[in-house]
Amino acid sequence: MLGMFDSGLGGLSVLREIRKREPHEKLLYLADHAHCPYGTRTLVEIRSFAMQITRWLCSEGAKLIAVACNTASAAALHSLRETFPSTPFIGMEPAVKPAVVNTTTGTVGVLATEATIKGKLFGELLDRFAEDATVLTQACPGLVELVEKEDYDSSQARSLLRRYAQPLLDLGADTLVLGCTHYSFLKTELQEMVGPNINIIDPAPAVADQVSRVLTEKNLRSKSELEQSDNLIVVCTTDLSHATHLSRQAQSLLGEPVHLRAVELD
Repeated sequence: MLGMFDSGLGGLSVLREIRKREPHEKLLYLADHAHCPYGTRTLVEIRSFAMQITRWLCSEGAKLIAVACNTASAAALHSLRETFPSTPFIGMEPAVKPAVVNTTTGTVGVLATEATIKGKLFGELLDRFAEDATVLTQACPGLVELVEKEDYDSSQARSLLRRYAQPLLDLGADTLVLGCTHYSFLKTELQEMVGPNINIIDPAPAVADQVSRVLTEKNLRSKSELEQSDNLIVVCTTDLSHATHLSRQAQSLLGEPVHLRAVELD
């Protein structure tokens, strides 16, 4: 099966895109609600959570793992690849490269968590792709919590989005990068706020494309179509109090039933 994890609901935006491309693959998704949100935690803590989750996904039979969380990718992706060399990992990274290519003002804004902005992965992205543009960063505390409550179009959500986006626009940004998978759920509200002339980049489709490429390159694709009874998406949480939200959101996004499990990690 394909394994995936995030701190909560956010990675479902990536799961949806993977399902579109790989409808015959079993999918196992873990939302680490017991430790959500990751963005305010230390990199050491996040790395520890990612290691625990990866061991569990591997024990469940994951042949590939998508780290569907920018914060966890920033904190742990290098360590995961070193610790589990036989497992292919697909990580999330803010879409700095396409943003720099597409900007006309030469200024790009990145909305992300504090931990993502401070991570080594983000620094490497800037070194590789930001030479010809100004990349502005904005940490966005509170947005993950709103998404977890499915509070997308409230006055509080709009207020936070404006507080975080407007300074970037005032400095000339014509492209905004969603640097957290949770923010995908706020894209419609954000686009309405900033207007049609501002390009908003969601990396979820590109990550799903990379999953498909790796499945092909490493000959990991399922050899035959699964029976419908075997093809349910399994969605897990480390905190059962979030189960209702997680199950409802997953089924709403995917348009198909999911199997819910509670997981207790060591």
